[in-house]
Amino acid sequence: MRLPIVALAAALAAIPTASAQDAPKAAAPAAPAAAAAGAMTEDQKVVYALGLAMGQRLGDFSLSPQELELLQKGVADSVLGRPPQVDLQVYGPKIMELAQARQQVVIEKVKKDGAAYLEQATQLPGAKKTASGIVYVEEKAGTGASPKPTDKIKIHYHGTTTDGTVFDSSVDRGTPAEFELGSLIPCWVEGIQLMKVGGKSRLVCPPNLAYGDRGAPPVIKPGATLTFQVELIDIVASAPEAPAMPAAPADPAKMP
Repeated sequence: MRLPIVALAAALAAIPTASAQDAPKAAAPAAPAAAAAGAMTEDQKVVYALGLAMGQRLGDFSLSPQELELLQKGVADSVLGRPPQVDLQVYGPKIMELAQARQQVVIEKVKKDGAAYLEQATQLPGAKKTASGIVYVEEKAGTGASPKPTDKIKIHYHGTTTDGTVFDSSVDRGTPAEFELGSLIPCWVEGIQLMKVGGKSRLVCPPNLAYGDRGAPPVIKPGATLTFQVELIDIVASAPEAPAMPAAPADPAKMP
């Protein structure tokens, strides 16, 4: 779960740190990761890990190296009790505004890149684009039944971002997954209903049918287009048919 921006700022202010002058410059060559980690005590490694975690949650701000130095200075001034250079009561409430403005710029770029990726996917052999915008590519035809949204399905899947980063994969785990189809993202609900048991397909999902503007940070960016390779192994259970409604009782006044 992502920390609220204001809570994140407060948490950053609690990180033990040296002064800004002691912080490494962005352009300085990094020490090999293994050597750097080996030189740390266990407590230092935990503090460093805290910094990594906080850094992941700062993605919304798209900080430049110069802005990162300012952030480090703000943390150092707060922790070391130095006089602040700005009034936190005035500028603290503006943190959320900055995050939202920066995030929107990132979202628009991610969406633009995703739209281009989606268009390229329509050129794949056998690709079909549905009315909703999903690119569906059947890689192996199935011979069984097609699932309904109320069905529980057994599948293997492999999910990647447009740059090929794997964010989730039952294939890599070596264990198929079972879900109720209707509980999944809209791209899956629509796309998997086009499949038959035993089939394999590729689904390229536009953001509005995947995780939208929220994304699933840190790997799935807000506004991201996603690709899933899906194998429909089985329909594990089908919801029972709804019982037929009893006929309305006859109107005694109209009975013979």
